[in-house]
Amino acid sequence: MSKIPSMSPSWDTSSFGHPADFSALERSALGDHLVHCGAQRGPLQTLRSGADELQGLLAGRVITSAVVLTLMFGGSWLML
Repeated sequence: MSKIPSMSPSWDTSSFGHPADFSALERSALGDHLVHCGAQRGPLQTLRSGADELQGLLAGRVITSAVVLTLMFGGSWLML
């Protein structure tokens, strides 16, 4: 039976033991990227964000949402 060698995590960084810091070029590129991403947002992104928020709100209150929806649909059916 072969023994599986233990794989201990190895963390390598580019800071070589010094505090990591952004260069001016990296900061500029990040700023350009954020401006570009912000320009891509439109009405569809706003609608999607709103739908995500509504889903999060309803997911936290599944039972209450089901009861309210049932009462709304039941009430509208009785009014017909």
